[in-house]
Amino acid sequence: MERTDTLIVGGGQAGLAMSGHLSRMGVPHLVLERGRIAERWRSERWDNLVMNGPAWHDRFPELEFEGEDPDGFPGKERVASYFEDYVAKFALPVRCGVEVSRVQRAEGGGFVAQTSEGEIAAERIVAATGPFQVPVIPPVIPERAGLTQMHSVGYRNPGALPEGAVLVVGAGSSGAQIAQELAEAGRKVFLSVGPHDRPPRSYRGRDFVWWLGVLGLWDMAAPPKGAEHVTIAVSGAHGGETVDFRKLGAMMTLVGRTEAGEGSVVRFAPDLADNIAGGDANYLSVLDAADAYITRHALTLPEEPEAREMGADPACLRDPVLSIDLEAEGVRTVIWATGFKRDYGWLEVDAFDARGEPVHQRGVSPEAGVYFLGLPWLSRRGSSFIWGVWHDAKFIADQIGIQRSYAAYRGPGEGGDTGR
Repeated sequence: MERTDTLIVGGGQAGLAMSGHLSRMGVPHLVLERGRIAERWRSERWDNLVMNGPAWHDRFPELEFEGEDPDGFPGKERVASYFEDYVAKFALPVRCGVEVSRVQRAEGGGFVAQTSEGEIAAERIVAATGPFQVPVIPPVIPERAGLTQMHSVGYRNPGALPEGAVLVVGAGSSGAQIAQELAEAGRKVFLSVGPHDRPPRSYRGRDFVWWLGVLGLWDMAAPPKGAEHVTIAVSGAHGGETVDFRKLGAMMTLVGRTEAGEGSVVRFAPDLADNIAGGDANYLSVLDAADAYITRHALTLPEEPEAREMGADPACLRDPVLSIDLEAEGVRTVIWATGFKRDYGWLEVDAFDARGEPVHQRGVSPEAGVYFLGLPWLSRRGSSFIWGVWHDAKFIADQIGIQRSYAAYRGPGEGGDTGR
């Protein structure tokens, strides 16, 4: 049986960050990826997707996006090649096309992983499969002939959809961008908007990622109470623009949260105005905090009073649409930008709560030798970003190093290092 010290399951940004740290520490390890490196960036995102953060910020500290504008937003294929470059630069032990179907405790300690290429024994397991595992499509709209329902992971471009209007459910970063792309392609679009945060793309000459950094907001340990499931509407599309639902409302019909469907009729909650107002409040709070920071530190950044100007409310906001007849409106496609759930069915260890969610502190589980990486809010707000997962991985790598040091200790009379 093949053996290694640490087995990392997942070859995306989390698994590669983990491998980079363990390589520098000299810890024997192996990364298994069922597809290609950064597979989800390649095959589970739409064609025109770009990063939501600028290239100077959303990267590992040891490798820049060569050839890219530091303030630009690289496309998904460039992101995938960036991770390939990282693997090559540090000669990371990554095996692609290998699926892990089961991990169990082994007799005598450690773990045994059942993979598509045989069994592998390891002292430690890092679950780095990330948060985007199982697409969630709520059972709201009944299946019916002539209507295509898909999750956002299945969307590629407007031309790949059936002819006709489109209902996009979910107005976080993915839903808002997909809806805008469809509208710009001439499609009739309905966009279902729920509670959301809407930060400015930039303000007074600095990108919002910089503002969150200097304001200490990336280091928040947990989301504000009541905002655990609030999505964030931010985009790097079109060179980086603030998501403005009033502008989108002039291009499409905005509706509230999708509540129920019966026959060809879909009903929406009467909460659109409240959701837009909540996003505006979040937006203005960032501007207020930024202005206060500039005053406090006597910075000479340019004034931007127009950033506080809100456009006129579109008709769909003044007179909300509470239901639509899909057939009468010509809607042939529903795209669900409604997030994901996690699936750790392959990891048969005592490290989950009653809902199947990982139990951990900064990625360290109560099951000795089991670690989680790549999850939102793993240690702080920045954990979901490329740079944030790198810092989370460093912490876990340090914990692995500590455990290896204890295991290597030999006391007096044992013929080894006494620790003195």
